[in-house]
Amino acid sequence: MDQKTEIMLHTGNKMPVLGLGTWQLTDDTAETIATALKLGYRMIDTSGDYGTQPGIADGINRSGIERADFYLVTKVEEVDDAYQATRKNLDELQLDYADLMLIHRPPRTGAGEDLWRGLIRAKEEGLAKDIGVSNYSIDLMDALIDATGEVPTVNQIEWSPFGHSDDMLRYAKEKQIVIQAYSPLTRTKRLRDETLTKIAAKYGKSPTQVLVRWNLQRGTVPIPKANQRQHLEENIDVFDFDLGEGDLKTLDGLNERYSSLGTLPYS
Repeated sequence: MDQKTEIMLHTGNKMPVLGLGTWQLTDDTAETIATALKLGYRMIDTSGDYGTQPGIADGINRSGIERADFYLVTKVEEVDDAYQATRKNLDELQLDYADLMLIHRPPRTGAGEDLWRGLIRAKEEGLAKDIGVSNYSIDLMDALIDATGEVPTVNQIEWSPFGHSDDMLRYAKEKQIVIQAYSPLTRTKRLRDETLTKIAAKYGKSPTQVLVRWNLQRGTVPIPKANQRQHLEENIDVFDFDLGEGDLKTLDGLNERYSSLGTLPYS
């Protein structure tokens, strides 16, 4: 496994195993994106409500990277017309298509079947190569599948050793849905955990690198946010070590369904 490693989606398309999150990355977004792409990041995650899409477009242009050489994830909001919002996002990003378009969160009632149909249309018209969801429970994903027959390729959810769901992981494997892990570093809230720091010291790595590596070895796709070059470099420097099975199980055992947002939205 290295920076160029990809994971197969059930559609046959491939996705990088590691990406860059951009929530609240509004301070010199363009320079951060250009730097990340030059460092070897090949997946950028954003959303229509982050306010980062114009800066991301600028950063991509500055980097000089070809469109086929990076993977772009963005999202539509639960109150949007999903098809029209897809077009708006692409205009802001100055792109012809997104590699992955997600429903950002479920609506207040129901699963968002109409939103899902809008993304299906966007996919059929080539505006998105793949479509998926974010912050969805198992029941809500089942409702989308039952209504349309279309299985999400991805569920992007908060995921770390301190907060995850074995039931969700089993369901995702059964349906061949990839879990993308947002806030994989717990928004720095749990980096001083004693067990985590001891494991990090054992491998000569930082706690953040251990958290990223845990995701990679468990088959989930982390998208840590960073806006300083030092942190960008640190978060991607995770391909030169393997966590032993005992340490993986110890990290699994830290699970207390912790969420930096208060509660895990998919539980």
